[in-house]
Amino acid sequence: MSVLLELEEMTDKMNNQPEYIVNEKNRVFQVDLKESGPIQIVLCDGKVSVIEGEADDPAVKLRMSDSHFSSLLKGDLNTTVAFMTGGLKVEGNVGLALKLQEILKKYQSL
Repeated sequence: MSVLLELEEMTDKMNNQPEYIVNEKNRVFQVDLKESGPIQIVLCDGKVSVIEGEADDPAVKLRMSDSHFSSLLKGDLNTTVAFMTGGLKVEGNVGLALKLQEILKKYQSL
C-alpha cells in the first residue's frame, strides 16, 4: 500500500472520530517525502484534509523517506532516533512536529 493511501486511511479515522482533533488550532503540516513528493496535512475547523504539493506557509515541515513516514503513521518510528540519525529533518517549530506525532498516536489504535 502506498504511503498516500495509508495517510488517507488515517485521515478517514480522524474525520470519523474527531474528538482528538476538534480543539486543535488550524494548522498546515507539510511532509516532504523523498519518493512521493510534498504533501500537506491540513487541520482546519476540526477536520483533516490531505493536499498534494507544497504549502505556502506551513506551520512546520518534515522531511523523510516514504518508508519512515509509513512507520510514523503506524507508530513504529522512533522519531528521536530518526531525527538524531538524519532520517527525519524538521524545519520550523519542533514542538509542532511532536504535536503531529501525538495526534497520530491517538488514532493508531482505532
